[in-house]
Amino acid sequence: MAIAATLFVLVAAANAVVLTQGAAGAYARPNEVPARPVAIVLGARVWDDGTPSDVLEDRLATALALYRRGAVRHILVTGDNGSNRYDEVTVMQRWLLDRGVDPKAVVRDHAGFRTHDSMVRAVEVFGVRRAVVCTQRFHMARSLFLARAAGIDAVGALSDRRRYRGRVKNALREVVARAVAVGDVWVWRRRPRFLGPRIPIGA
Repeated sequence: MAIAATLFVLVAAANAVVLTQGAAGAYARPNEVPARPVAIVLGARVWDDGTPSDVLEDRLATALALYRRGAVRHILVTGDNGSNRYDEVTVMQRWLLDRGVDPKAVVRDHAGFRTHDSMVRAVEVFGVRRAVVCTQRFHMARSLFLARAAGIDAVGALSDRRRYRGRVKNALREVVARAVAVGDVWVWRRRPRFLGPRIPIGA
């Protein structure tokens, strides 16, 4: 009983830290988002037919709106490409190119297996220092917390453009994920699964 109570307190405290530190700097309208050199689009499910899920498509649409407005010059698409049969980032790239984004403006990160990995790699591999993070409200606080912990001057562009399936599941998952994020940053100091040579965006 005491162990369960202690675990509950630790998870609640970690959530409070992430929600507090990640609360500021998220904008609901793309035309209100401050300009940054890079938009970071975090990966989500893609379907077997090569189309993005609703969650992912709305993140991409938000980045596209920022790009068309001139608020960002490059878009870093980061996600899971852990096998030849599953490739989030190429789907993301293709979606943007089909809508007129300059191919030179889209940068792919094939090893963004977790949000923590994506943010650390954004800094250490792609040289990102200032960015707009494109994701939904349920995921934004953790994303901004991890971006800032990695050293990015980050703001958020909320990408909620419809009602999504699995809202309760996402909310419950985030409770655990926020606690893990605090552990990754402050306790285990976990490194990404892969790094690799530096490829600064815009160099």
